[in-house]
Amino acid sequence: MRLASLFLSLFSSLLLLAECAAAQQNKPSPPASPPVPLVSPEVHSDASVTFRFRAPNAKEVKFAREGAEPESMREDDQGVWSVTTAPLAPDYYGYSFVADGVRLIDPSNHALVPNLISPANSVHVPGPLSLPWELNDVPHGEIHHHFYKSSVADDERDYYVYTPPGYESSGKRKYPVLYLLHGYSDDASGWTAVGRANVILDNLIAQGKAKPMIVVMPLGYGTMEMIRLAWGAWSHTELRDANFKKFSEALLTEVMPRVETEYRITKDRNARAIAGLSMGGSESLLTGLNHLDTFSWIGAFSSGGIPDDFEKDFPALDAKANQQPHLLWIACGTEDHLITVNRNLREWLKTKGGQHTDVETPGMHTWMVWRRNLAEFAPLLFR
Repeated sequence: MRLASLFLSLFSSLLLLAECAAAQQNKPSPPASPPVPLVSPEVHSDASVTFRFRAPNAKEVKFAREGAEPESMREDDQGVWSVTTAPLAPDYYGYSFVADGVRLIDPSNHALVPNLISPANSVHVPGPLSLPWELNDVPHGEIHHHFYKSSVADDERDYYVYTPPGYESSGKRKYPVLYLLHGYSDDASGWTAVGRANVILDNLIAQGKAKPMIVVMPLGYGTMEMIRLAWGAWSHTELRDANFKKFSEALLTEVMPRVETEYRITKDRNARAIAGLSMGGSESLLTGLNHLDTFSWIGAFSSGGIPDDFEKDFPALDAKANQQPHLLWIACGTEDHLITVNRNLREWLKTKGGQHTDVETPGMHTWMVWRRNLAEFAPLLFR
């Protein structure tokens, strides 16, 4: 009995050891430690910026910055790609990464550039507070976001409204209005989310350089088919023309009546301005110059998609026109691929005898140019 008991005890011990060994083998491995978060972008004291992107399986990664040619990045032994720029002028810059031909945003950067075709990130290289887009300790206006059903476009759409500092407490005072239009691929938030329009207006108004004004920023497409076809949409002439025509109709018959009811806006052509960038620049010209009884201040920044047949698209512009804009301001960057068509338009306008202001600034087709355009244009309004 003693021997049997000894064998049973030994057998039980071996069985327990076997179970423990099996349990150890089946025990899940502890989760791998997450990789150390990257610092990207990193703005240095000399205004150079380092960008980092973790892609250990990529064969090639490039850095694409607004206003510059794509630049190759270098990989370290941890699979982190990086590049450091030369010192940059103070501004906000859009950028993205291109890994093996695929365009990607920076997962380490929360600052995003909204876009309907190619979202990106932004980096702020700070500068002196005298720059119009830098946040200053001044009274700030408010941004309001509205939604409505468009009968013209047959879709749901939105628009933003900036009211200047003091609007809420100014009683029954009415304000002039600027309709500010974004460019192709942007959405209605473009001028505030990327262009810093509200900050620029806050600073200009606080400095006494610009009149307090309401700014309306609508969605700039007459048909969203323009976006569904992406950049190829511009090769479809009928679609392009329909987009411009329907946008003007939506602005004039839907957005304007709504905001003139919702806000204390002066309903007079002398108190209405329209301006925009790229596609929005063309829309400002096509809408403004063909409705001079409605708009008296017109600005076009780097206008894109302008039809070549100026006579056809601006039939009201002739020597007999009894209304002229107080300001027709046409700007473009000297390195912009659209500079030729803008120069051609200005030469054609001279044959019509109307007064207009020609502005050419250094730069490409970028927000760095358009922020400066707005900062120069807004102080000229409603004088």
